[in-house]
Amino acid sequence: MTDDSDFEFILDDGPIVTWRELLAETAAVLGDRNHARWMCEVASGCDGVEFVAELDEPVATAMVVHLDAMIARRQTGEPLQYVLGRWQFRRLDLMIDQRVLIPRPETEWVCEAALHLAQSMLADAPSPPLQIVDLGTGSGAIGLSLAAELPLGSATVWLSDISPDALAVASANLAGIGRGAQHVRVTLGPWFDALPAHLRGTLDLVVANPPYIAENDPDIDDEVAQWEPHGALFAGDDGLADIRIIAADAVHWLRPGGALVLEIGADQGAGVSEVLHGVGLAGIEIRPDLAGRDRIAIAHR
Repeated sequence: MTDDSDFEFILDDGPIVTWRELLAETAAVLGDRNHARWMCEVASGCDGVEFVAELDEPVATAMVVHLDAMIARRQTGEPLQYVLGRWQFRRLDLMIDQRVLIPRPETEWVCEAALHLAQSMLADAPSPPLQIVDLGTGSGAIGLSLAAELPLGSATVWLSDISPDALAVASANLAGIGRGAQHVRVTLGPWFDALPAHLRGTLDLVVANPPYIAENDPDIDDEVAQWEPHGALFAGDDGLADIRIIAADAVHWLRPGGALVLEIGADQGAGVSEVLHGVGLAGIEIRPDLAGRDRIAIAHR
């Protein structure tokens, strides 16, 4: 292997290389053993205990080529999640790439809030299926998690997005939820316009992780700005442009008592509350994330 900025593992005419050796060398190059382990697992096609069992096995040339390519991509600054092509979200192992946002832990809390609301609705008035919509679904993380974790057949989950590329990723992830996939519908379009008209006024739960970063926000991480899709990140001068659209239409699409759950920016609680009040939604609640920052907005029709 050559220097860290331009290297490749070489097998031709050399000694047999094992995964244990490649793991150690990859960790040295990346400076992170966990990242090295995940890359080696992807390259080997084995996860967890299966990979451990392969540590002293010889490595096929094609696998080394794959690992080389992943390391090179990571060294250009590409996010680890895109390099791996997969990422864990709650119980799901999602396929992801640069067509969609990287699923983040704070979004898992948004999903958890939506899940509890759906469970309460089923307990209070068990007349399934609930009609649930994940607006701007991206990879499908929130909607597919709800479909997977709610009782089978208790909800129809609609995944909408304005991006055909994003919906292609979400559709690819459908297989990961097994039988629950039969109760998921994928539909193309901007926000509520993607939905069939007969759902208007009938939705039990709408959840969204919309764009909420202000244009030219100086605090945006360079890696995020460079690699993740801008259409899923930025929303006008104050970051609330899409939240205003969703809130205004939610009044007409939710059933009486239905709920809207939004992921919001860390300092947007007051602004989002004002927007939700302004369109006539009630029972407004702003919940923090584990760091105590504004993260989840909940409102009801």
